[in-house]
Amino acid sequence: MAVTTRIRETLVAFQQPRGRLLGTVAAGWFLVLGMRFVIPAILPTIRAEYGISKTTAGAAVTVLWLAYAGMQFPTGVFIDRVGERVLLVGSMVLSAIGLLTYSFSPVFSLFLAATVVFGLGTGLYGPTRGTVLSRCFADREGVAFGTVLAAGSAGAALLPFLAALALDRLGWRLALGAAAPVFLLVGVALWVTVPPRPTARSERDLLPDLRAAVAGYRNRKLLLAVAGATLMLFGFQAVTAFLTTYLFEQKGLSKELAGGLLSLLFVGGAVAQTTTGALADRYGTPRVLAGVAFVSILPLVALPLLSGPVALGVVSFVIGFRMSSGPLSNAYIVDVLPDEVEGTAWGLLRTSFFVVGSFGSVLVGFLADWDLFNEAFYLLAGLTALAGVSYLFLPERRS
Repeated sequence: MAVTTRIRETLVAFQQPRGRLLGTVAAGWFLVLGMRFVIPAILPTIRAEYGISKTTAGAAVTVLWLAYAGMQFPTGVFIDRVGERVLLVGSMVLSAIGLLTYSFSPVFSLFLAATVVFGLGTGLYGPTRGTVLSRCFADREGVAFGTVLAAGSAGAALLPFLAALALDRLGWRLALGAAAPVFLLVGVALWVTVPPRPTARSERDLLPDLRAAVAGYRNRKLLLAVAGATLMLFGFQAVTAFLTTYLFEQKGLSKELAGGLLSLLFVGGAVAQTTTGALADRYGTPRVLAGVAFVSILPLVALPLLSGPVALGVVSFVIGFRMSSGPLSNAYIVDVLPDEVEGTAWGLLRTSFFVVGSFGSVLVGFLADWDLFNEAFYLLAGLTALAGVSYLFLPERRS
């Protein structure tokens, strides 16, 4: 009975203006995050078709994330000038163009070009999503961030799995291109539901905003939060880029089953994200972030030691727990940025830690080519421990 009442209340909430806004932003993030992880899920097929090494395959994933990272700072600047609505819609349109380009990429160079376009398009969404949620859901920030990021985790769990199933019937090009119309439909919905940003002013000067943003970085809370978030992201990018390949080549699983376990990783992330927000409200964000980081060490150490689909499935599920640090870190960092240059400061920070994080896939690919695949996961476990130490020294948000 209580579950039915909860579902009815949720449906009523989504019929309200703010509920429709939250649902539409969540739908966009479902597509953006889900389709970004389709590439790692089908990486063994792409490697076989183009005849590339693991290092080169890792570099392709790095190109995706570098393009994504490269859009973070300019997007933050644009937020303060044109507002979130234009940028969210633009993200959907540019991402759709990138996906359509994948559908006719007979050579690896064109594949990389499509990857750049898709990365640029998805890069518009991340910081814009964060500021619109912070602006429109100040009274329910944790719930809003958790809902949207959980939707992204659900997309990352479902879409790579569906793409892996569609490989034999449709081929990877058509599987990617077929998602383009859905991006365009969500773009229309975002234009209808996202309100204009009151502080958006096209005549603002960039240099004063940059000075104000950099001045705002002289904050111990911010520096520790960004350090921890960067290390957690580095490990996340590295694991998700090569988990399917590792399970297929090192553990003997089929491509479909390996892709399914990558999806299971994101299921674990979605489950964790639904609980850590409430835990942070009760015990404090720093404690929960540190706990997530230290728990995330265990599956990385266990992965090379285990075998069999059940054990590897459990490990994959628990690896996803590290994703729950995302909404907490985002909310913490955005909260301590100066309001008047929030978009610029947030975009610059996101560019910094996504650029660093993007090289995780190259590192793992390089180590794998030197027969150090197992050792790569131990290295990522050590970096995750450093993130946990950073979070241990993080003050409470309101202290």
